[in-house]
Amino acid sequence: MKAVRLFLVSCLTFGLTGAFAAERPNIVLILSDDLGYGDIQAYNPDSKIPTPHLDQLAAEGMRFTDAHAGGSTCKPSRYALHSGEFAVRMKNNSDKKGPLLPEGQPTIASLLWDNGYRTAMVGKWHLGFDQNGEANEELLGGFTFDPGNMTGGPADRGFETYFGMHASLDIPPYFYIDQRTATEPPSTLVEASDSVGTEENWNHIQGAFWREGGIGSDFKHLEVTPRFCEEACQVIENHDGEKPLFLYLALPSPHTPWVPTEAYLGKSGAGMYGDFVMQVDDVVGQVMASLKSAGMEENTLVLFTSDNGPVWYAENTEQFSHAATGPLRGVKGSAWEGGHRMPFLVRWPEKVGAGSVTDHTVAFSDVFATFAELAGQESIPEGVARDSVSFAGLFLDPNAKLPARSPILHDAATIRADEWKLLTSKKGRGFGAPKGVKYGTELYNLNEDLSEENNLADQMPEKVEALKGLIEEMLAQ
Repeated sequence: MKAVRLFLVSCLTFGLTGAFAAERPNIVLILSDDLGYGDIQAYNPDSKIPTPHLDQLAAEGMRFTDAHAGGSTCKPSRYALHSGEFAVRMKNNSDKKGPLLPEGQPTIASLLWDNGYRTAMVGKWHLGFDQNGEANEELLGGFTFDPGNMTGGPADRGFETYFGMHASLDIPPYFYIDQRTATEPPSTLVEASDSVGTEENWNHIQGAFWREGGIGSDFKHLEVTPRFCEEACQVIENHDGEKPLFLYLALPSPHTPWVPTEAYLGKSGAGMYGDFVMQVDDVVGQVMASLKSAGMEENTLVLFTSDNGPVWYAENTEQFSHAATGPLRGVKGSAWEGGHRMPFLVRWPEKVGAGSVTDHTVAFSDVFATFAELAGQESIPEGVARDSVSFAGLFLDPNAKLPARSPILHDAATIRADEWKLLTSKKGRGFGAPKGVKYGTELYNLNEDLSEENNLADQMPEKVEALKGLIEEMLAQ
C-alpha cells in the first residue's frame, strides 16, 4: 500500500515543466478505432497493409513499443484517456445510463482549455450523453437522449467545438451531432448489414457489419470517415493562432463496418479490413497536409494511437498472411497484450528526435499529466487524474529515466507491474476466444515472453500472490 500511495503523491508535480512551458505546442491527438499493433508497417514490416503516412510519422518522430490503451474495448479506453484514471474507477460503465465522465470531472480537454488552449473535437465520443429525452425504442435503440439537446457530451466536458457521433459506426442510432444538436435526428430505420457469405468469408461481426436502427437523413456509413477527416482539416485550416490548438480526432475506423471508399477498395493485402486501415492512414496524411498548409507543422505535437485491438481471428491471419496484432496474443476484448498494447506514435519536430524509439511503459491515463506538463501547469490537484504520470520527458530523450510508475490496472483482474503481467479472470479472453472455457491464473514476464506463451503462475506462486495483493490494494483506494 505504501508504494502505491507514494506514487499518487509523486505524480502531482512535474520536473520538466520549464522545458516545455515556453513552447506550448499545438496538440493533435488522433485516435483510431480497433486498429492492431501489427497493422502499421512501422511496427510490423510483414504487414500486408501499406501505411505510408503512419510510417512517415514514425520516421519523423517517436515510436512507443510498450504503450497501453485504457482497456480492450471502446468505453474503458476512452474513459482512461480523458480522465487520467484507470477504467476500473468508472462509477458508470453504461452510456445508456448517462455520461461516463461525471459533470465537473476534469478531462484532458478542460485541462487544456483552462490553460489557454482552443479545444476542438471531431468524431466518435462513446462516453455517453445525458438521458434527458423520451424513450423511442425503434429509432433510439434503448437510448433516451434528446437529439435536439445532447448535453453531457464533449461540449460539456471541455471542448469548445464538437462535430461527431455518439458511439461506434455499428451502434444505432446513426446521426451527426453539431455541438449539442443532431444535424438530422434519426427519422427512419436502416436495415442491418453484414458480409457473411462473401468471397472474403467474414463472420457476422466483421466486414460491412452494422445493426438495424434509426438513422438521420444526412448520414451514410460510407461517408462518415471522410466527413470527419474534412471537419478536422477545417478546424486546423481555420485556426487563427491566437491560442494554441488542441484537436482531438476520434475516428470510427477501422472499427466495423469496414466501409472503405472506392479509392481504397482492393488496395491492401488484407481484404476490406486492410483497405479501411489504408483509409485511416490517408486521413493521417490529410491532417498532416493541413498542418503544413496552416504553417503549424513544426510546433504541433501529433499523437496517433488506437483505442484497443482489432476484431481479427486466427483464420483471418492464415487467410491473408497478415498478423493484425503482430507478435501479440489476443485481440479486441482480451486482457492479453493484443487487446490493449497499441501502436503509439508521436511527432514534434521542435522536440522529438526523428526515428526515435522508446520501450518505456506508458498508459492512456498518462496523457492527462503529459498534457498538463506541456501546457505549463506546475501541478495537478490531489484527487484529479489519480493514475496519470507524465511521459513528456521522453520527448527530449527516449531513454530518459523517468520516475517509476505505479502498476497499471488493465481491468479489475489484470495488472502490469514492471515486466510482470498477471491475469486472474476465469472468464473468456476476448473476441474469438473459445466460449465456455474457464481460464486459470496466468503470469508472464513480458520482457522475455511478449507473446504470452509461457505461463509462470505455477512456478512462481509468491509472485502471483504479491501481484494479487497489489490489485486488491489499488482497487480499495
